[in-house]
Parts: sequence; C-alpha cells; structure tokens
Amino acid sequence: MIDDLPPLREVIRNHDLRAKKSFGQNFLLDLNLTARIARAAGDLAGSDVLEVGPGPGGLTRGLLATGARRVLAIEKDARCLPALAEIEAAYPGRLAVIEGDALAIDPLGHLTPPIKIVSNLPYNVGTELLIRWMTPAQWPPFWDSLTLMFQREVAERIVAKPGSKAYGRLALMVAWRAEAKIVLHLPPEAFTPPPKVSSAVVHITRLETPRYPADAKVLERVIAMAFNQRRKMLRAALKGLHPDIETLLQTSGIAPTARAEEIGLEQFCALARAVKDNR
Repeated sequence: MIDDLPPLREVIRNHDLRAKKSFGQNFLLDLNLTARIARAAGDLAGSDVLEVGPGPGGLTRGLLATGARRVLAIEKDARCLPALAEIEAAYPGRLAVIEGDALAIDPLGHLTPPIKIVSNLPYNVGTELLIRWMTPAQWPPFWDSLTLMFQREVAERIVAKPGSKAYGRLALMVAWRAEAKIVLHLPPEAFTPPPKVSSAVVHITRLETPRYPADAKVLERVIAMAFNQRRKMLRAALKGLHPDIETLLQTSGIAPTARAEEIGLEQFCALARAVKDNR
C-alpha cells in the first residue's frame, strides 16, 4: 500500500462509484500503477500538480505519496467528492478539490509555480485539453511538464514522426514547443470497466522557446490545410493559402509534389514564415 487509506475497490464499493460513460470514466484501481504514473512525472517535491478527472483518487494518492507539494484536482462527477475528501483529510493542506468542468475552469488562481500537470484524462476531453495546454496566448505556458494518459492511438499521434500514418497536426503542434515520449503502456484490463482500446501515458516537457521561428496562427493554418487533404500534393492542398504557393514551397525547401506526411517540422515552419512574409 502507498498510504493508510483503504484499497480503491473498497473505496468504490463504499461510495457506490460505478464508472459512467457520460464522464468518459475508466477507473485505474491498481495503486502500484498509479504510483508508476506519478513517478513518470519526475520529481514532484517542489511542484504544485494539476490533476483533471481524479475519479476515486487512485492517481491523486500516487501523486501525494510520491511527494507532490500540493495537488489541485478538478472533478466533474459530484459522486467522487466524498472519496476525494477522505484523501484530503489524510494529507492535510496538500490536496484541494474543485468540482466542475476542466474545460470551463481557470486553475491558475489555485496553483503556485512550478506547476506540473499529471492526469488520467477522461477520454472524451483529453485531446481538447492537450491542445489548449499546448497553444496558450503566451509561451512558455504556466506548466513545466504534462504527464497524461490517452487512448494508445492518440498517444501514438502525439509522438509520431514524418512518414508514419499517425503523423499529423497533433505531432507537429507538440514537437514545435516540447519534447514528448511515451513512458508507459496499459492494457484494457488494467481499468474498471475495461475500455475497448489500450492506453498509454505520454510525458511532455516544454521548451522555453519554440524549436523554429514561426507565427503560431500562420503555422497552425498551414499545417491544418496540409493535413485536411493529406493524400493530395501540397501544391493542391495549399492552393488557397497563397496565389503563388508553388514558389513559396520551393523557397522553403519543399517539393510542390510532396504530401503533408512527408514534411518535417522545420520545413513547415519555413513555409509558415514564407507565407507570412509574402502576404
């Protein structure tokens, strides 16, 4: 046991916490696994940790037991609050719980830097939260690192390299501003109820500045247009971007006949600069 609190199966039974599909819930009940996820986030001793969707608190307990200075947990499901209150009582002054939707709550007033985000994200909001955390108005963001569980397919899209089927907007958005790697794979049977897919934990460490210079909005538009028609050659997929897109592609070191999945981040950034300079 990682602490003196009861096993999670007992917690779930005591509070009648059946996982709900509407909340995207799949509970991870093995406290050894939740402690491994907490450790994958690195040294938490001097950091506040933001956790989204703690459910019955398995990962919350792992974060506190491995030394997080303080945890802020945002939970939409009111049924989970009594179980989280028991953890709060066991770790006085180190856990704060906010009931509500993580997409609608600004956590910054409740956190003191340095801040790490560690979450077994609900499947139905995971990608949207990642995109928000990766695209703030100002960079660097409020967080130092993200350690997040996703469906395995999403995790593979985050770390994908050019030339692979999984490579696309998500990989480029993350690679531009951060280092990302998969640190843990979890089979469906690790969860209650077991999801239909495997899961994976991704650890993302921010860079202080983006890897290559580019205007964030222009880069996003270039990448979005390129991958919206990923089977087309770029001169066709991007023709709405600029009347002389072929020349801009060539000056950026990109063959106009290439397809989006063949192009690396540095070339996309070069193209975004060329588009901005030739408006």
